[in-house]
Amino acid sequence: MEEKVNYCLNCKVKPCSNKGCPLGNDIPSFIQAVKSNDIKEAYRIVSKTSVLPGICGRICPHQKQCQGSCIRGIKGEPVSIGEIEAYIFDKAMEKGITLKEVFDQTEELKDKKVAIIGGGPAGLTCAAFLAKKGVQVTIYEKYTYLGGILVHGIPDFRLPKDIVKKAIQNILDLGINVEYGKTLGRNIQLDELKEKYDAVFLTIGANKSSKMGVQGEELEGVYGGNELLEENQHPEYTGKIVGVVGGGNVAMDCARTIKRKGARKVFVIYRRAEEQMPAEGKEIEDAKKEGIEFLFQNNIVKIIGDKKVEKVELIKTELVQKEGETRKVPVNIENSNYEIDIDYIVMALGGTVSEEALDLPLEHNKWGNIIVNENYQTSDEKVYAGGDLAGMKETVAWASKSGREAAKNIIENLSKKVVSI
Repeated sequence: MEEKVNYCLNCKVKPCSNKGCPLGNDIPSFIQAVKSNDIKEAYRIVSKTSVLPGICGRICPHQKQCQGSCIRGIKGEPVSIGEIEAYIFDKAMEKGITLKEVFDQTEELKDKKVAIIGGGPAGLTCAAFLAKKGVQVTIYEKYTYLGGILVHGIPDFRLPKDIVKKAIQNILDLGINVEYGKTLGRNIQLDELKEKYDAVFLTIGANKSSKMGVQGEELEGVYGGNELLEENQHPEYTGKIVGVVGGGNVAMDCARTIKRKGARKVFVIYRRAEEQMPAEGKEIEDAKKEGIEFLFQNNIVKIIGDKKVEKVELIKTELVQKEGETRKVPVNIENSNYEIDIDYIVMALGGTVSEEALDLPLEHNKWGNIIVNENYQTSDEKVYAGGDLAGMKETVAWASKSGREAAKNIIENLSKKVVSI
């Protein structure tokens, strides 16, 4: 680790922080603290902006974010920022240094109460920063565990679950209450929460898999990638051929998981070129090393079968720059259709909001996301929303940022009420 931290130039302009990191972590400063062998100070610095460094350090798309903006990366390899961030958390846990110890909690809002619906990255982060100011926080979670996508959406080979447990417990030790088995619209109601709490933060995710709308999508053997990862109810893949449609990290996680479960062949089908894939480069390379095949610039025409999937018809695409588009658009090449044998198709095309979110009496956009203003407030001023539900970018860092910023705005509004009283 000494060599990795010494490689940092400690730039004054901090492009890794100011341009690359969604959370605005003070990266050069926490690296300098590690250089000085002061893990507690390094943990204190990173905790000013992030309460999930052990997670973000492992799974963030670093090459597209902090490391992609590193000055060192212009002429060579960037600083291993993600690895250093994860190291800080791991070492802090090893030394018994807790978040509570470095978080500088106050009691200025100890009489205020906030409900958080959903215990994923946005909810956990919001809870932590509210608790920092003494707010009484209760998280309502539909499962018997917290973490959301960190637990059921990201495979263990990418994010060990013991790391997630440590991070969550660290946050809960700030004095946060949790009620498990609570689903909005079923056994908890928004109106009841608004009466009981001073504010409500909604972050129930958008984990319902999107569909392509192609012929045959209703056949047995067609699955949603989000649901496969979340529910972990996989079919028997041994000796089977599986096609995964999509180009993001969910597609990579599905493909790599399925390959590990014994599939004979796994194809990733993506209608654009490799350089346009939103997945982290490392995840793509790891998938290739594990024997996963990529069909770039291929689009699905239809899924073929009687009652279950038997084949898929594909068509090749070319990338065309269209007016008004920021990147080239895939266009089907006429008469380039062909078929391949397939046993299962997994749609890993991103997520849409669940029915419980659509039923809420709040303003939604055309995609079903809840509309929020610059303060993360919904059309109901007492209700805030963040993460996928509010249409934020689909990474843990962006979800965490929405939770942190929502907490700041909730604190500001609650503080005004305290002063006015």
